[in-house]
Amino acid sequence: MMDLGRLRALHALASYGSVLAASSALHCTPSAVSQQIGKLERETGTTLVEKDGRGVRLTEAGHVLARHAESVLSAVDEAEAALAAHRDTVTGRLTVASFATAARALLPHALHRLAADHPGLATGIVEGNPHEGLDALQRGHVDLCVLDDWPEVALRYPPGVAHLELGLDVADLIVPSGHRLAGRSRVRLAQTRDERWISAPAGAICHQWLLRVLPGVRPDFLVGEFETQLTLVAAGLGVAMVPRLARTALPAGVRVVTVTPPPTRRVVLAWREASAARPAIGAAVTALREAWAGYASRTPA
Repeated sequence: MMDLGRLRALHALASYGSVLAASSALHCTPSAVSQQIGKLERETGTTLVEKDGRGVRLTEAGHVLARHAESVLSAVDEAEAALAAHRDTVTGRLTVASFATAARALLPHALHRLAADHPGLATGIVEGNPHEGLDALQRGHVDLCVLDDWPEVALRYPPGVAHLELGLDVADLIVPSGHRLAGRSRVRLAQTRDERWISAPAGAICHQWLLRVLPGVRPDFLVGEFETQLTLVAAGLGVAMVPRLARTALPAGVRVVTVTPPPTRRVVLAWREASAARPAIGAAVTALREAWAGYASRTPA
């Protein structure tokens, strides 16, 4: 019988393409991954990897076994979820992938509630964009995702992934207090086309959204943190579109202008269908819905 840990190492190597990346995903050393695959080769009597420059690549037999390993690991997930549901206890480890704003605005409350209500559950966070989160979820490296899904850059949910909308997060235009639009209560997005834009870096979903809704715009400042974007706006360097979930406080020297129609993103939870029966998933979804309700009650319509 093939060892699950060795199959997991082979699956990680097939998924991430290198021993180093596989070891990072599995939270172990590269030598441990190599040892596991070496043992699997001896166990199966088959060469599964071969040298490729300074790295390694899967042989044809390695690819065949890696595909079966994915099915086996998914079946194990289902079995563990069913067993946990039978015990009806919230235990084990739950890792949540989240976009940065939700990691700051929603997860502290949700994880605190889980720790208080379910002390047998260990939790962790991996911050990243929604595409990275869904990829990690599908590969089995995280258990739950908190995603931002802009309709203009709609996410594609892989087969076997269930999702639930928490609610809608509206973005507003943030301008310097001396800006020509600072005295306006609302503007149309098209009126901002010629502004000097401050945006998330290329590849981020917020950056993709801006280029979709304002074709031809090329932001001068590419900044990942919304707090830094607000600081640059306060310095008079440009304008930014900032979701309300990201605004805990506004610096002096900026004004909020409502955009019509309002730019809106969906905040979504996603998990593997194979893990749906796991009590920890249900508890985390409940805690995050509570966190969202608390945020919504503090945010003006």
